[in-house]
Amino acid sequence: QVQLVESGGGLVQAGGSLRLSCAASGMIFSINFMGWYRQAPGKQRELVATMTSDGNTHYADSVKGRFTISRDNAKNTMYLQMNSLKREDTAVYYCNRVSSYPNTYWGQGTQVTVSS
Repeated sequence: QVQLVESGGGLVQAGGSLRLSCAASGMIFSINFMGWYRQAPGKQRELVATMTSDGNTHYADSVKGRFTISRDNAKNTMYLQMNSLKREDTAVYYCNRVSSYPNTYWGQGTQVTVSS
């Protein structure tokens, strides 16, 4: 079965950087349209960055120019480099497929907390 394990979160000051990792198993990672999502307290989960199987990327306006998504298909791993972090980036970050159908499985996520 699909398993997604996110890591790399932590507490960082505003303006700092973090690099998140997502290790995937139980699926053919290389062919999947993948993305990073986040959920802040009291808010809906939102999609912040996506990457197609052939490397095309897209970012939410709120993170454009600050976040960079990448993937290593040989390692079944996806990354999110986050620079110039802001307090409003504080959330639990998840990786998952991007699909028109709701994802029924979610990993545990990784907490990112940005302090001022």
